[in-house]
Amino acid sequence: MPSTERAIDLAEDAAVRFVAAVSPLGEQELRAPASLPGWTRAYGIAHVAQALGAYIRILSGAAHSDRGAEVSDRTTAAYRRPVEETAALPGPDLVRELHEGAEEFIARARSLSEQDWEREVTSGGGWQHTARYTLLRCLRELETHHTDLGIGYGSDKWPVPYVRWALDDTLETLRSRHFPVTAVEATDLSVRWEISPHGPVVAGPSRLLLGWLAGRVPARNLSSVAQVLSSAPLPEPPPWPQPPVKG
Repeated sequence: MPSTERAIDLAEDAAVRFVAAVSPLGEQELRAPASLPGWTRAYGIAHVAQALGAYIRILSGAAHSDRGAEVSDRTTAAYRRPVEETAALPGPDLVRELHEGAEEFIARARSLSEQDWEREVTSGGGWQHTARYTLLRCLRELETHHTDLGIGYGSDKWPVPYVRWALDDTLETLRSRHFPVTAVEATDLSVRWEISPHGPVVAGPSRLLLGWLAGRVPARNLSSVAQVLSSAPLPEPPPWPQPPVKG
């Protein structure tokens, strides 16, 4: 895992890219379908804005030594609306909410002490992990859903430090669940993860591998580019992301 400061920088860079990419979109572009089935671009932006609100509340709870602490400031309260209601906002208001949430998350992250980052927190979905793991969750949210908008930011543009971090985390979870792949090799990183006693060995570029594990790259696309070192078909990865084995 990168240092806490490096992880915050990665999240901030991802947020800046995301906001800059959606800011020029007009109403018609915002209401158009995203690349993720069932989503519009506005819905994807709203989903990320609401997720940022949840992460802000987690960091506030960590700072106050209280897992269940609620943040009372008006800005964070805006991120407790349903995603559908947020998505229906006029484009400038929607982007402003996303931008404010990203700025507040980064500001809160930079205010936490080392002791705060080590505190155990509980997500709204019941995941338990250290406050530090929230940085990966936020970064993953931004990078993945930026790709899901279908506005030219593909998995091939994911930053390498994020990809390596997310592969480590994802494959550790899949190892604990006996995912039927013997090993995964990221050829551009010269890294190999041993997963289980059975199944194919999959080797290929790290971004392509993470895209497949994240459900954003079909197995047929992976097979045509990566090297599958057996005749066994690629298994279907479980819904992504999975709760961390440790965080």
